[in-house]
Amino acid sequence: MFEIKRYTADKADEWNLFVASSKNGTFLFDRSYMDYHADRFTDHSLMFYRDEHLYALLPANEKDHTLYSHQGLTYGGVVMGMDATTVHVMEIFESMNAYLREQHIGRVVYKAVPWIYHQVPAEEPLYAMHLKCHYRLLERDVSSTIVLNHLLKWKKDRRHGLRVARDNGVKVQFSEDYDAFWPILEENLLQNHHVSPVHSLDEIKLLHGRFPKNILLMEARKEGGLLGGCVVYLTPQVVHTQYIAATSEGKRLGVVNAIIDELLRSFPKHLYMDFGKSTETHSDILNEKLIYQKEGFGGRAICYDTYEWTL
Repeated sequence: MFEIKRYTADKADEWNLFVASSKNGTFLFDRSYMDYHADRFTDHSLMFYRDEHLYALLPANEKDHTLYSHQGLTYGGVVMGMDATTVHVMEIFESMNAYLREQHIGRVVYKAVPWIYHQVPAEEPLYAMHLKCHYRLLERDVSSTIVLNHLLKWKKDRRHGLRVARDNGVKVQFSEDYDAFWPILEENLLQNHHVSPVHSLDEIKLLHGRFPKNILLMEARKEGGLLGGCVVYLTPQVVHTQYIAATSEGKRLGVVNAIIDELLRSFPKHLYMDFGKSTETHSDILNEKLIYQKEGFGGRAICYDTYEWTL
């Protein structure tokens, strides 16, 4: 049987050590990342113990009698150790549903960790949900992913943009100049999507300071002037492009193509590059212009699924 404990701050070290050794966890589940926006959510993360040993975690928050696989994270779900088995994970879901009923939680919204982030196969929760939760698929977002040891040929316009960048002497390199890049990003997102970055400048600098090996900025310059950049999140297997933006001059000179070309060669030990979602309004709308650009670099579809069930 499993004992379930609600996460409290005094368990941060135990939580973080488990995430670091898990088979499907990433630094996004580290409390130093999760808690940067703790004031926005009512945390209700869970820790599952078997024979007094921590066996699994669920990053989560509670809102209006619903438990969310944390709303502040792109993906979530049950984080498991290397020794997790299907039978035991089924027991976890059965025990969790009973616990949540006792907590007067009437609904669960669950975001699975996409399989490209698994260091070894880790889809036991999907089968457990099938048997124990009578779930339904709530959202299915599409991302675009490149297999780094099996690159596909770029589309003609992407190849042309790369040549333009090279011919104009665009230089690409890693940088820590978030102050210069963030206004470019904010202007791009406002003009193209009428939104702001998920992270403020202060927040991304804080997170980079906490995770300097996981959060990196690659920039493109010409004659010293910043033309664009890309913030990447590095997990054990995946290079994820969190933010990409360029000035109007940078777009004319094809700097995004030069940045992606450099990124594809910068992480030889990683397996995938993931460009992230191209869907809007809870996955109901596909941004065809956005996904065209990602597929032009050789990205192909990976689904980010969200499930729900009632208790």
